[in-house]
Amino acid sequence: MQRQKSFENGRATLYLVPTPIGNLSEMTPRAVEVLSSVDVIACEDTRTSGTLLKHFGIHRKLIACQNFNEANSAKGIVSLLEQGNNVALISDAGYPLISDPGQRVVNEVTSAGFNVMPLSGANAMLNALVASGLIVQPFLFIGFLPAAESDCRRKLEEYRTFPATMVFYEAPHRIVKMLGSILEIMGDRRCCIAREITKLHEEFLRGTVSELIAALQEEARGEMVVVLEGNTAPEEITDEAILAEVQQYIDNGMSTSAAVKAAAKALKVNKNRVYELVHGKEE
Repeated sequence: MQRQKSFENGRATLYLVPTPIGNLSEMTPRAVEVLSSVDVIACEDTRTSGTLLKHFGIHRKLIACQNFNEANSAKGIVSLLEQGNNVALISDAGYPLISDPGQRVVNEVTSAGFNVMPLSGANAMLNALVASGLIVQPFLFIGFLPAAESDCRRKLEEYRTFPATMVFYEAPHRIVKMLGSILEIMGDRRCCIAREITKLHEEFLRGTVSELIAALQEEARGEMVVVLEGNTAPEEITDEAILAEVQQYIDNGMSTSAAVKAAAKALKVNKNRVYELVHGKEE
């Protein structure tokens, strides 16, 4: 077990600092304060982050932390912390680790016993979710689906029965194809697409999946956040599944009558249906 008293232990700290996803006015005063005070800032792209930091008058050493070099970056950041340096981790836009590099870094930093402190701030997923008009909680954040069509479809099959609202990220050149796969595998559910969030051309498209496909025939720009209604129709439980559940209870030592009651309760089906299936099979 590990306990972190962030403001009391005096250890070197890795700060997770969100940056604006479009509107620079959404940079928080605390984010500016932390970035101005740390010894090193780890970022995805030193050029992109350099422009942002220059806008806020922040001049600190920058190091790259990208997906392809994250293992080495994590070791380097731990080494900096061991030397007593405080480090901030930022992504090109939005919250670090959310479909961005940083997971390996956080794991290694916490394992080494240093502080990891998150700051509040911009996140496209949450912006889109709360403005979607769909049920906000529970929700499942999935992020980008696999690029290969077969892998994408396999993932959608996994999520098909989930009752929670789902949030995806998608690139504009793949959005229509992705929605087509959702329509085929998950059905014509309610959906919201948010794009260019906080920017001048911010747009929300709300409707059914088929309606959004029709509206997006002309390619829209900007990274898309797709908020999709969860499965609202409970899956039909087959007779085979019911009998298998009963048999499992019997195999565990229950009487047939007790197994019928237990299976009906566990599967939330009518007890008479279970009774008729079991005794029909016996005949």
